[in-house]
Amino acid sequence: MEKTLYVSDLDGTLMRNNEKLSRYTVSVINELVEKGLSFTYATARSVESARAITGDLKLKLPVITRNGAVLADNTTGKHLKKSVFTQDEVDLLKTMLPEISSCGFVSCFIEDDIMIRTYMPGEHTEGLQGYIDYYENDPTLRKADDLNELYCGLPGYVTMIGEREKIAPIYEKTKEYKGWESMFQKDTYRDEYWLEICPQNCTKAKTILKLKEELGYEKLVVFGDSPNDISMFRIADESYAVSNALDELKQIATQIIGSNEEDAVANFLKERLNSPSP
Repeated sequence: MEKTLYVSDLDGTLMRNNEKLSRYTVSVINELVEKGLSFTYATARSVESARAITGDLKLKLPVITRNGAVLADNTTGKHLKKSVFTQDEVDLLKTMLPEISSCGFVSCFIEDDIMIRTYMPGEHTEGLQGYIDYYENDPTLRKADDLNELYCGLPGYVTMIGEREKIAPIYEKTKEYKGWESMFQKDTYRDEYWLEICPQNCTKAKTILKLKEELGYEKLVVFGDSPNDISMFRIADESYAVSNALDELKQIATQIIGSNEEDAVANFLKERLNSPSP
C-alpha cells in the first residue's frame, strides 16, 4: 500500500458553519488516526485560532497554519517551523500599504511560541472592525501607536479585510512583488474580502509538499472548498471538494463529496479506511 498523507482545509470543509467541529467528526478522525491514518489540516488561521476549534483532535502530524507560514503542534500550540518577512520586505510593506491603518493587521512573532496581531486605532472597514470586536478580549490582539509598533518583533503575516472595491486594488498592487505570497478571496461566512500576504513559498501547497517529502509520503489526498485550496488541489493525487465548495474548485476536483454540514470529510475517511484499498 502507498503511504498516503490526507490534508483537509478547515473553514467550510472540515468545520461546520457554526465554526465548530462536530462531535462525530472529532470522534471519527481520532479513531482513524489512532489506527494509523496520516491526517492533518491546512488553514489560513493561526494555530491559536484553529485550536479553539480543533483542540479535541488528537493529531500526530504537524498542522499547517497561516496558509503554510507556520507548522504547529495542534495539541500544545507550539510553533514547530515559521517563516517571517525580511527587513527589506517589512520596509516595502510599510511603504506599499498605507491603507493598512483602516483595514488591516499584522501578525508578529515576539517570542518562539507567542504571536500577536497588531492594528492601528481609528476608523476601520466594517470587516476589520468586526474582527477587532470579535477578539476584543483576546490579549494577543493589540493596538499599535505607529508603523514600527505595528510591525514589531518578527512580522510574518499581513491581513487586510474589507469590501471588494477597497481590497481588490491593494491585492493587484501587492501581487506584483514576487518575494512574498499574496492571496485574495471572499470570506467563507461573511460578505467581505480578505487579502493575506505571507513570506515566499508559504502557500498551503508548497508547505504540504515539503511535509510530504520530509515524512516520506508517496501519495497526497486533499479536501477543500475555497480558492485558496486550488493550489493544493493541483498538486494532490486525489482532491475532493465538499458540495458547498465554489464551482472553480469543483471543476478541478477528483470528485465532489457531501457538504461540511454533513461531516463529509469524516465520512469519506471512515469509508476509505474500511475499503480494501485505502
